[in-house]
This record gives sequence, C-alpha cells and structure tokens, in this order.
Amino acid sequence: MACTATTFASSAIDGTGFDLQVCLKAGTTAGADGVTLGSLSDVAILVGVSDQMWVLVCAILVFWMQAGFAMLEAGSVRRKNYNNILFKNLMDASIGAICFWLLGYSFAYGTEKYEYQDPGQDNDFIGGGNWALRNFNNDDSYHSWFFQWAFAGAAATIVSGSVAERCRLEAYFVYTICLTTFIYPVVVHWVWSVTGWLSAFYSNDKGERYLKENGMIDFAGSGVVHMTGGFAGLIGAIAIGPRKFFKKDAKKLKGSSDLLSAFGVIILWMGWYGFNCGSTLGAGSGNGSYINLAAKVAVTTTIAAAMGAITCMLYSRFIQGYFNLGLCLNGVLAGLVSITAPCSVVEPWAAMMIGIIGGFVYIGASNMIKVCWIDDPLDAFPIHGVCGVWGVLSVGIFATRSNINRAYSFDNDAMTSGNQFRNQLIGVIAIM
Repeated sequence: MACTATTFASSAIDGTGFDLQVCLKAGTTAGADGVTLGSLSDVAILVGVSDQMWVLVCAILVFWMQAGFAMLEAGSVRRKNYNNILFKNLMDASIGAICFWLLGYSFAYGTEKYEYQDPGQDNDFIGGGNWALRNFNNDDSYHSWFFQWAFAGAAATIVSGSVAERCRLEAYFVYTICLTTFIYPVVVHWVWSVTGWLSAFYSNDKGERYLKENGMIDFAGSGVVHMTGGFAGLIGAIAIGPRKFFKKDAKKLKGSSDLLSAFGVIILWMGWYGFNCGSTLGAGSGNGSYINLAAKVAVTTTIAAAMGAITCMLYSRFIQGYFNLGLCLNGVLAGLVSITAPCSVVEPWAAMMIGIIGGFVYIGASNMIKVCWIDDPLDAFPIHGVCGVWGVLSVGIFATRSNINRAYSFDNDAMTSGNQFRNQLIGVIAIM
C-alpha cells in the first residue's frame, strides 16, 4: 500500500492543525475502492464534537462527586442528622444550578471581552453580560456552563461539612445563594477567565499579563474551588460555634458509619478524574496533545492521592498507635486537593512529594483547629482550605519549565527566577 500524508491547515473552531495519513492500495486512486476523505470542515466538526463529549463526560463525573460528598458527610455525622446533611447536598446542586445560570456564570466569564472591546463588559475583577446564558445562541457553548456548574456545586458542598449538625437549613440556603451567585464566580473570574487579573490567560490591549510572565497557575482548582469552599467553611464554623459535647466528650459526636464514609471517599476519588483530567477542556484538539496531557494528569492525581493515604496511614499507626480509617480517608482527599492545581505541570515523582507533604499539612491543620476549639466535623477546612493553599504554592516549587510549556504554551524562566512562586503566593492571599 502507498501512503501519503496530508496536512490540513487549521480548524475553523480553534485553529488546531490536523495531520492525516492516507493509505491506498497500489494501482488505485482515491475514491476508487480506497478511503473517502472527509473535508476540512468534517474533521473540524469531529474534533469539536470529541472535545464537547469529553467535557460533558467529565462534568458528569464531577457531578457524581455530590453523591460522594453526601455519603462521606452522612457517615461522619450522627444518624439523627442524616436528613439535614442530605438536604444540604441536594440544595447545593439545585439552588446552585439556578443561581449559576442566572448570574454566577456571567460574573465568572461574562462575554470574555474587555470593557474597551465591543460589546465587552468584563473587567479585571468581575465579568458581565451573557446573563442567563442569553448570548449562547448556538449549541457549541452549553457544555462549558455545565462543566463549570458542576465545579460550583462542589465548592458549595465543601461548606456543608464544616457546619454539619448545627446549621439551620434556611441559613444554609442563603449561604449557597451567596457562594454560587457571587463569591465563587468572582474567584473563577480572577483565575480562569481571560480577563481576570490573576489569570494565566490574561492579556491586556498591549499583550501584557497583570501578573508578569505566567500569571497564577491553578489547573483544576486547588485555589479556585477548594480554598474558596474551605475558607468559607472555616468562617461558618467559627460563626456558628462548636456542637454540644465538642469540648467535653467528643466521643459522643462520633460518625454513624465508616462504611458510608469509605464509599463516599472512593466515589470522590473517582470523580476527581473528571475534575482534573476534564480541565484540559478537550480531547481531540492539539493533534492528541490534549488527551495525552489528560492521561498524565490522571497519573499525577493517582499518585498524590495514594501517597496522601499512605502518609496518614503511617502517622496513625506509629503516632496514634492504631490504624485510623477516618484519618486515612481524609489523607486521600488531602492528596487530591493538593495535586489539583499542579497536576498538569509536575512530574510523577513531584506528585508523590506533593501527596506526602499534603498528608502532613492536613494532619497539622486538623490538630491546629482542634487546639483552637474550632468544630469542623469533616475537617473540611484542613483538607480543602489548607491543602488547597499548599496545592497552589506547590506549583511554584515543583512545576517544570517543560511541563508549563506543554500545558500552557509558556516558555520562560518564571520557575528559576522565583516569579512563579510569587504569582502563586499573590493568588493565595487574594483568595483568602
């Protein structure tokens, strides 16, 4: 068979080039009994469809994490509070969906055009326009809202763990409205919108970034999702105060089911692949580079989660004197939160180190809030808030120039100069 290589110039959708190798039997011509080639538009449509399908599947995995949160939280509280905690999880998704549709997505991404552009309404701080998705006049944009709503629901649900067993539903619903309408979307805009001041994708009319060189790198949300939810949960826990018996006889507050908690964490671990791998926002684009990056992200995510669990297991055995299942389950989550920001820009060995350090960061933060008499039934703040901080900062320590170039197409000395760590630190302080 004779093979010829054909290169299509670019995709009408995202400018991606396509390389196509065509093999024909000897003595035949294209179309005789060989392969019928599709047009450039056909290839572009196929790539676009594969990207949208990838995002939709990953968004469904992220939404499946709501089941994991529900099971983990139900297993960590007393049986009499099942109804309350499950109601909160249900309303996080339901109220969050309406709020994020009407206003939240607009504050996060707006029109993705600056105020000096027509008809741009976005600025460095917040997005504007596209209210209730009214600018989505075609069918190739809705997957973006669906994916981002799943993230917003995850951020909102984090807080339900911090205020478990002592927050009235009405007050919690008000919190959910505030978080999914304004607080979370604003942080999303800062870090992930092309017009946000912290964003790695930011570029003003002179082609300059607000934070020099690479901006703040948070690939899948250690800061955007987990820090936002974790610190909101801390404020809620402090404002409401501890549960009865917390200071005198904490054993009476023991969770109802280790089985439910374990199942919940396994579901969360599974959903995290949608969280991290899905943040490539594509599969077919880039001549396979997007899906290759997603595969690497799956590896770094797995290693960090595993090392978080192992670290907590060793700590429980040799420091506490017994194998503490609850601590190890939280170690998994600590590793996952820690790797969420750097998952695309670090090597597997670095993911191992991030998971180990994340486990110790969680243990230290958990002990710290107990010393301060802050009642956080699910350790949501130590896991999501403090490990989220570590995840964002770890980018400035363990990321490599080649990996940043691969994931973001930036090729500079931001890592060796310390500029990247500075950007990450600025982002952490801003989100806090």
